[in-house]
Amino acid sequence: MVGANSPFFRIIKKGLDGLVDGEDYYDLLAEDVVFEYVITVPGYPRRLAGRQGIIDLYSDYMKLLSADNLHVHRDPETAVVVLEYEVHGTSVRTGRPYDNRFVSVVTIKDRKVTHWRDYLDPIAVFDAQGWPQDRRS
Repeated sequence: MVGANSPFFRIIKKGLDGLVDGEDYYDLLAEDVVFEYVITVPGYPRRLAGRQGIIDLYSDYMKLLSADNLHVHRDPETAVVVLEYEVHGTSVRTGRPYDNRFVSVVTIKDRKVTHWRDYLDPIAVFDAQGWPQDRRS
């Protein structure tokens, strides 16, 4: 999902251009990064600490084909960047289409992401993953 050539990485890298260093998405993250998922779905954590935890969480989740509609809001005094963006792809588990909108509040220190707070549309995840059991049938 988030290798150097993934649509997700490219849109995040564009939004954080000039503020972070790294060759792929995970390289942008500090070892002790903290992720908070303010709006989440069943089976997904509310909080996760550490780069390896993020790598494990994102494996085999969604296959992203594109990302767009990036809006960037930067506050240079607090080192906080707010990214608004959309991703498009398919669920790895079901093969169903996945289209979601995000607001990510990103804190940067020493050219690495130290804190990431995500807001997403949970209904988009439910539809892609077939929750509740095939409610579209």
